[in-house]
Amino acid sequence: MGINLQITDMAGATPDHSTAITNFVNMIYNQLKDSTCRVYPDNVQYKWKLNDGSEKIVIPDVSINCQIKSRKGNSFLNAPQFVLEVLSPSTTKYDQTEKKEIYREEEIPEYWIVDIQKRTIEMYDLDYENEEPRYYLIDTITHENKEGLHLIHFPHIKIDFDKIFDGIE
Repeated sequence: MGINLQITDMAGATPDHSTAITNFVNMIYNQLKDSTCRVYPDNVQYKWKLNDGSEKIVIPDVSINCQIKSRKGNSFLNAPQFVLEVLSPSTTKYDQTEKKEIYREEEIPEYWIVDIQKRTIEMYDLDYENEEPRYYLIDTITHENKEGLHLIHFPHIKIDFDKIFDGIE
């Protein structure tokens, strides 16, 4: 039994990166309080076996998980229903390619990419093409169309574009 571990050297998160994560989690936390779902910042890990048989551990910047008892130690074994990644210079390529592909393979229904430099949010929804999961870009939210920002799979949750970027230089 071999474990394929990949160590990625990443610089610590910038204060702006952490602020966007904290702002999102704070906005969502109380809205999920009386449900079976929880929102987690970037201190929760997910451990999955990939299609090629290897094991992968990922730590999303933000996740919403509705099966919070499916874990071993400090790792969730199931896929969350939502993942958000905040881009930073050291993670941009990884978040937009390899990590997005892992989330697609795990069939995570909704994936957001937040670019704090450009102040944009890309909203992806998972659907199937020939029985294969695929992400579709639903919208890219900017200041101009910020009223369109919403969680696709949690429509009762209120999201405020400006609050996500509040306090970011």
